[in-house]
Amino acid sequence: MSDMSLQNAESIDITELEGLTTDEADRRFEQYGPNEISSAKKRNILRIAFDVLVEPMFLLLVAVGVVYLFLPGEIQEAMILLSFVVVVIGITFYQERKTERALEALRDLSSPRALVIRDGTQKRIAGREVVMGDLLILTEGDRVPADAVLIQCLNFQVDESLLTGESIPVRKSFCDGDVEMERPGGEGGPFLFSGTLVVKGYGIALVKAIGSGTEFGRIGKALEGIETEDTPLQIETRSLVLRIASVGAGLSILVFLVFGITRGHWLEAVIAGLTLAMAMLPEEFPVVLTLFLSTGAWRISKMDVLTRSIPAVETLGSASVLCVDKTGTLTFNRISVSRLVVDGLSYDLADHMHADLPEELHELVEFAILASQRDPFDPLEKAMKRLGDRKLVKTEHLHADWTLLREYPLSEKLLALSHVWKSPDGNEYVIAAKGAPEAVADLCHMSQEKRDEMLETVADMASDGLRVIGVAKSYFVEADLPVDQHDFVFEFVGLVGLVDPVRPNVRASIQECYTAGIRVVMITGDYPGTAQNVAYQIGLQEPEEYISGPELDEMDDESLQSRIHTVNIFARVVPEQKLRIVNAFKANGHIVAMTGDGVNDAPALKSAQIGIAMGDRGTDVAREAAALVLLNDDFSSIERAVRLGRRIFDNIKKAMAYILAVHVPIAGISLIPVLISSKLPLVLLPVHIAFLELIIDPACSIVFEAEPEESDVMLRPPRDLSKPIFDKRTVAISVAQGIVVMILVSLLFGVAHWRGQADGLARAITFTALVIANLGLIMTNRSWTRSIKDTLKTPNRALWWVLGGTVVFLALILYVPALRHIFRFDQGGAGVPGAVDVLIAVATGLLSIVWFEVYKVIKIRRVDHD
Repeated sequence: MSDMSLQNAESIDITELEGLTTDEADRRFEQYGPNEISSAKKRNILRIAFDVLVEPMFLLLVAVGVVYLFLPGEIQEAMILLSFVVVVIGITFYQERKTERALEALRDLSSPRALVIRDGTQKRIAGREVVMGDLLILTEGDRVPADAVLIQCLNFQVDESLLTGESIPVRKSFCDGDVEMERPGGEGGPFLFSGTLVVKGYGIALVKAIGSGTEFGRIGKALEGIETEDTPLQIETRSLVLRIASVGAGLSILVFLVFGITRGHWLEAVIAGLTLAMAMLPEEFPVVLTLFLSTGAWRISKMDVLTRSIPAVETLGSASVLCVDKTGTLTFNRISVSRLVVDGLSYDLADHMHADLPEELHELVEFAILASQRDPFDPLEKAMKRLGDRKLVKTEHLHADWTLLREYPLSEKLLALSHVWKSPDGNEYVIAAKGAPEAVADLCHMSQEKRDEMLETVADMASDGLRVIGVAKSYFVEADLPVDQHDFVFEFVGLVGLVDPVRPNVRASIQECYTAGIRVVMITGDYPGTAQNVAYQIGLQEPEEYISGPELDEMDDESLQSRIHTVNIFARVVPEQKLRIVNAFKANGHIVAMTGDGVNDAPALKSAQIGIAMGDRGTDVAREAAALVLLNDDFSSIERAVRLGRRIFDNIKKAMAYILAVHVPIAGISLIPVLISSKLPLVLLPVHIAFLELIIDPACSIVFEAEPEESDVMLRPPRDLSKPIFDKRTVAISVAQGIVVMILVSLLFGVAHWRGQADGLARAITFTALVIANLGLIMTNRSWTRSIKDTLKTPNRALWWVLGGTVVFLALILYVPALRHIFRFDQGGAGVPGAVDVLIAVATGLLSIVWFEVYKVIKIRRVDHD
């Protein structure tokens, strides 16, 4: 901008401006297209469904559903499984629409109504019809419809927080329009950006870029190119399902061949092979994953956190880095008066919230309000008006009946403005001035000593993160007002310090994050000094070190990845840089959660594994790009959401460990009779597998979903991504649990067969023992660090419903003739199990989990001893 010829205008004249002709505007519209962001090509629902169904995990669901479909009497089970496929397709379609909605929100926000000059006259058109070269007329409250350069302006200020994160409006100057657009940020430039808001003044701007060529457009392209990643849990679950399915397929073929060769009944061999396949295929895994995450989304909604991406519920508990946008997230994004300084008296309003304002400060607030608009749009002026309404309402210092006669605007030469007022019964003019302290000092013709003293106070206030405004007053009795405000004889009144206050609960929430091993990083478009001041207030670690946007531009990706190991503050950054920072943390192996509320945050929100948008003050673009939305903008909700995420992950791990354990005896008992002896009947038939897998297993998973959090859930570091959910220890314990159940239940079947009991009765006793063992596995797997006795003290209503329901249904299938026949418990003329038979089965089932309870007690004592 150094080569621009900036001008100073006291007034604007548009009578000589012709603008584009209608024909030329139409030609450019045809050439360049509408002023909107193009959306990505949509995929239809059939294509989305196909992409989902080719996933191996869901192919297994479909395959098992089809198997049930062709088995006599198993249509209901087939429909249940296939319905889950429909649910998964619906969730994926919802995710696909999310990117499109983010782009639509950008397009709507960047295309407001616009007032242009065409054919020498003012014309109101739709924002999408603005073309390159149009002349825009912009006034207070207008949203800028395209990137443009100011060619005339008067006292012009713009809120660019959507793009830069700066909570304070920036002042704009003007130039001749023959310049190239620069990036957002900074004071005094002539550049306007699509979607930003005019908060003060009047201006004429020449359109330089529309649609995808604007700053908003570049953000839209960044969003379009970011692919949503699968969570580690999804990837690991898919891999585990494939491995188990492969083993199951091999064993099923083996059973089919052995049964057919040894017994000569190939049709029964097919049934035996299919039974083992259904026993081995872990179709519960994707079902449980969907159930837990969906229910978790419902639970987290009670904390005023809306879940837009279901897998993010679990991933949130694994977050190791939280990248926080300052404005609107750590702060309220609402400017307020923080400090008043008059004649050496420094008064902090936060320390005197409910006290009356001292008399010696009344005049400062009075003239600060008189130097503002009566019904202000500027957030700084709004803050002063709110203070007056609160503190001066019962005094003579508010003047609703005074008349504003003239306004002297800000200029490049003097960054101060003055308002000339006349009271109904007064004979003199009252002039109120405010602006940059240096400019107000100039108006007051301060001595160098007074000036230095004032600037020292200003520096102290600025070091505390305050935006400082100087206020002066003057009185004038002559009939004709001077041309320049400098001609008044001003008297310095005092200084007003304004701040975007930090949310009161942020500090405690950040300390909770540190306790949980989560690193907190501030990313902001504001200045380093302001960011550091906020960092000190919220207790951010290492607040002395920071990286600025210009520094970031000079770094390559490798250098950035090295520096971010120690830097927790990034200041004066632009949208592309936020995205680079998030990607650098991801490249270093972190699970990144990113909070934000502005358009400039959208690409980083989408790229982060967990994007968290502010729902109250956040933009539609940010909400559409995020995985989670804080409906109340309460930062403490993030800590509670992390706690719930960790609980959900722990419970998913417990449920899947249980499922893995219970599949071992189911598969083993289906396999052993075939391999041991051709004289042994099959213990489990498809109906038994259907009962165990489609009734007991999902119901038991509900028990784990409702399980309360472990006591140390927020005292341990985030999960190490290099360690899978099914690590060697987890798999070994789960398999060991299953093997013990398999051995004891198989021995029970062998003893019953050796005693000569009928096949149906032996099967009934064995099945009863297996069901009881199943319930025992639920009880013991509720916690791997607490005994069953301890976990029973923790309320879990779902547990008792499952236990009671299973026992009742087991009694029905053992003693109701129709059900006994369906489950083949009457085979061979068998009678109902007696009391002794049932007691033996129950004892066998419970005995199978005793060893693990002993293991937990020994481990607990060892930990206590250490």
